[in-house]
Formats: sequence, C-alpha cells, structure tokens
Amino acid sequence: MSDGARPLEGLFVVSIEQAVAAPLCTVRLADAGARVVKIERPEGETARHYDSAVEGMSAYFVWLNRGKESAVLDLKTEHDLALLHRMVARADVLVQNLAPGAIDRLGLSADAIAEKFPRLIAINIVGYGQDTPYAAMRAYDMLVQAESGICAVTGTPDTPSKVGVSAADIATGMNAHAAILEALLARQKTGRGRIVEVAMFDAMADWMTVPLLHYEYAGRETQRYGLAHASIYPYRPYACRDGSVVVSIQQNNEWKRFCTLVLQRQDLFADERFATNAWRVANRTALDAEIEPIFAAIDCEKAIDRLNEAQIAWGRVSAMHDLPHHKALRRTEVALPDGRRISVPIPAGRSEGFATVPGVPALGADSDRIRSEFAA
Repeated sequence: MSDGARPLEGLFVVSIEQAVAAPLCTVRLADAGARVVKIERPEGETARHYDSAVEGMSAYFVWLNRGKESAVLDLKTEHDLALLHRMVARADVLVQNLAPGAIDRLGLSADAIAEKFPRLIAINIVGYGQDTPYAAMRAYDMLVQAESGICAVTGTPDTPSKVGVSAADIATGMNAHAAILEALLARQKTGRGRIVEVAMFDAMADWMTVPLLHYEYAGRETQRYGLAHASIYPYRPYACRDGSVVVSIQQNNEWKRFCTLVLQRQDLFADERFATNAWRVANRTALDAEIEPIFAAIDCEKAIDRLNEAQIAWGRVSAMHDLPHHKALRRTEVALPDGRRISVPIPAGRSEGFATVPGVPALGADSDRIRSEFAA
C-alpha cells in the first residue's frame, strides 16, 4: 500500500473483541482506513491486562489496537444492548470472538442478523466448528495448537513444543480479515452481507495439511527435528567456528552447487545415498556426518562467502537481542493514550511511510461520543 492510500475509508466496523484473534483482524481493517469501534467491558478487554511491558500498557494490546475507538458498554443492561443494536444497524461489519452462544444471547444470532441486517457482514470467531462435538470447548491459543497436532510436529525429538508466538490466534485473525474482504467484494455484486464462522482449529488444521497427507497417504508420521526441516534436507543450521548458519537446499541443482562450491566435496554429489531429496532425508544422519566437520572448520564469514558464491539460500538464527537491530526490520511509530510514542514493526504489505492516526485508545476514550452519536 502506498503512503496515504486508505482503501477501506468509509467502512464502519463494530467489534466485540478480546485477546488476539479478533483484534488482529480488526487492526488490519483500521490500518486500511476503516472506522473500528471496539466494544469493551467496564474493566476493559482481556488483553489490556496481560502485562504492563510498554510504558505501563500491555504489549499485546499496544500491538493490536492502534487506530481503533474504545467504547465501554455493559451489554447485560437493556440500555447498552439497545445501543449496540443501533450501532450494528449502521455497521458494514460485525466481528466478535465471545464465548460460544454469547452472541446469540445478545440478539445477534445468524437468523436475527439475516432478518434485521441483511447487508451486514458478520464474522464469528470461534475455537471449533459450531457443527462439531467440540463446539462448546474453551479455546485458547496453546490449547488449539495442542489439539490440532501443531505441537506434535514442533520441538525436538524428545520434547513437543508450541510455536513461540500465538500462531493459532494469528492464523485465525488473518483468515477472518481475508473473509471480510471477500464478503465485501461479494456484497458489491449481490447487495447482501454474509455470516462467516472462522474457527481457530480449522486454521491450524489447514496448516497441518502436509503432515496429515503424509500420514494418510504415505503412512508416515512427521517427526520433530528442532531447527531442521522434517521433509527437505539439508535444511538446518550448521555450527561454524564462531556461530551457526542455516542452509537450505531444495533442488538438486542447488545440491550440486552446494557440494562443489560450499563443501568442496564433489564425491558427495555422486553418492547415491544423497542423490535425491527423499534419499537425503532418509540418510540425514550419514549426510550430517559428512557436512558438519566441514562447517566446523571454518568461520561464519567464510561459510557465507561460499554460500553466496554458490547461490545457496542461507540465514542466521537471530536471538531476541538481534531483532531490534536487524537490517530488514522496518518500523512505524504508534501513539499511546498519554501521547508518548513507541516503535513497532510495520505490518506486511505496508510501505515504510505507513502511519496510523489515532494511536492506541484509552479504555472508554470514545464512549461518550459514541453514546451521543448512536442515541435513540
């Protein structure tokens, strides 16, 4: 997106959201110019209280709530529930990730929306498909990672692990964002909205398609290899004298150049045990016994020089203290409620001049104005 381009200006989004999945979806809409009104409980939504790392505010909340308006409503009261319905009547999009059944109790079931708000695009973010036996299950990020099998293919041979960031929530938010854009395009053609269920488990199961197909069609369970790839080899870090370099070989012409120019071992290319990727995967232990001593005898700079000469993809394993100084990291500033500004990574697809105004909302900062705007 070029600087100043706001393709979703004029779009009105009401979001009854908390935690990560729904807020990630709606912050992308706000970044693109949509007006997003975030409905919060009197005590504030869950993510406001996860930590106080960023000038006293939660890192999660600062990350996912820039550019939104915050309205505190008590939806258990008839007055505020009626206000919500008046907002929804004028909205283009409704996003919610309440507990299963809660949105129905607010009078915003699929049937009610279809009858009262036929142009509304309603996104219901849930843990599990509501037509499955898991419909009522509580669903948090790590629980869904575990249930979907993500943890079974992540970690070391001895230790299953979750992905180190909120992968299930993030995938779900991205899918919800895409679903909204698709529904907006469809509404331009039909004049009608759409009700879409986006399940966290579905997002993770989709990511597990390759291991699932390997299991069902090849009878092979994907193993855990830490920083090594399970089905492409060599694709792992190798220790040099002064650090490690990750190497990725995905084609046989790369394998030939790797043997010739990096390892300086043409005999390995001629070795039938390593002739194809499938054979290299099957014989990874024997292959590593040949490769590891070569990298161990040189420093990282020498290894990278050889990899560049051979046009082989490589990368470093950055530590957390490396990321703030990474040459590829692009940032933008976000204003906190007190006016202080902090720096965050620019979302993918935005230009370096990307900026959001306003910043992160204080709890209930827009309540009075919104109550007046949507008064009966």
